[in-house]
Amino acid sequence: MNKRDIALAILLAGASLGAASASHAQIAAHVDASGRVVFSNEDSQVPKLNSMSAAGATNLANTESSERMSQIAKGAASSSRAPVDERLDRIVREAAERHRVDPALVKAVIDTESGWNPRAISNKGAVGLMQLIPGTAQRFGVGNLLDPAQNVEGGTSYLKTLLDRYNGDLMKSLAAYNAGENAVDRSGGVPAYPETRNYVRKVTDAYFRPGSGRNITLWSPPRPVVRREIDSQGRTVFTNE
Repeated sequence: MNKRDIALAILLAGASLGAASASHAQIAAHVDASGRVVFSNEDSQVPKLNSMSAAGATNLANTESSERMSQIAKGAASSSRAPVDERLDRIVREAAERHRVDPALVKAVIDTESGWNPRAISNKGAVGLMQLIPGTAQRFGVGNLLDPAQNVEGGTSYLKTLLDRYNGDLMKSLAAYNAGENAVDRSGGVPAYPETRNYVRKVTDAYFRPGSGRNITLWSPPRPVVRREIDSQGRTVFTNE
């Protein structure tokens, strides 16, 4: 064996060792038959949906995440696109009607959250069209995160709750959908998180873009609260400060 062959053999052996080590340490996110997110390693005995291996599930999640990020990036340069099929469009319209939320707003959230991929799973464990985390899903009665109807119902209900909580303030509501109510309450507005601010910008861009189908009767900028006060000289003063 010449020096070149010896060097090649060493390189191949090193690559095989590295691959084996990486495979052993890999952690994957799985969604079981009930739509619950389960984290496990290759040696775990946790049942996997469709008997998919941990590595296969990780590759699927990574692929879906990459596609989602690509779709989000393209969203800023294109108009808000229609759902993949009429069934999803009907699901959104019906949920929006039940909760008195503009369907165009729900669609803008879905565009940004999942790119209309019902099986999207983020690296933080958010699942489905409206990217619900397990805690939010439980809060709004979602049993199967992968079921589009349940996912959209829960996400739309949550969005309506936030709009009511923040008196129709769209920026605060969207920020809370992304970062949580506590973060918005602590900051008194949109938190100074780059991810959250970018998220709010993308959703509002999609919602207010011409052709989005926005219904101004279902959402319009909140009017400032006007208060009636009596000043030190006994005069009646109306103010929105």
